[in-house]
Amino acid sequence: MVPYQLALNLQQSLVEARAKGINPDVLLLLQHPSVFTIGRFKGEEDIIIPPERLAQEGIEVFHIGRGGGITYHGPGQLIGYPILSLEENGLGVRQYVWKLESVIINLLHSLGIRGHRISKYPGVWVNVGKVCSIGVRVNHGITMHGFALNVDTDLRYFEYINPCGMKKAGIMTSISKILGYPIEVESIIGGLLHSFSDIFGFEYKQEVDRCPVMLDALSG
Repeated sequence: MVPYQLALNLQQSLVEARAKGINPDVLLLLQHPSVFTIGRFKGEEDIIIPPERLAQEGIEVFHIGRGGGITYHGPGQLIGYPILSLEENGLGVRQYVWKLESVIINLLHSLGIRGHRISKYPGVWVNVGKVCSIGVRVNHGITMHGFALNVDTDLRYFEYINPCGMKKAGIMTSISKILGYPIEVESIIGGLLHSFSDIFGFEYKQEVDRCPVMLDALSG
């Protein structure tokens, strides 16, 4: 569980180090306390509860530079922040987002859930709603931000906003809701890493718990 500002500062430091060739590609996997984040294309008009209610709930609001509109981050949600070089990995922005979606779709498939894309709305969907949001930023050719997968998230918080600008109530769902029983975030990390390394062609090295996962491109 990492406070949002701390994770944002870490991402920015890693982006700078990656751009200078100091670090390899890195994947941050974490959770956040409850926050709303607003992308560069939408504003606070998609928060549909009054400011005093936000204060009562202790929910901070962050304006950040990623694509997409407003979304919620909180406990029970697996956040993935890949810090990688698009050029060195031979990727354009659209290809990169497509691969992120593929990572989640493959992970869901391993859990017996059929995920899919909707062209106008980046992220991953199931028949009953949206289970994963994706919003990225590219700085000096290096990616930051990434995906937010609802594993066992309290979906009530999405009712406080129009997530990603969508005004349909109950549009967000979670893996636990789909399966009908609780799933812990930690239980799917291994599957996520396997799917990520398979889709992006990486092998990963994790020396100790709670350390960033370093990604090296597989030769050939």
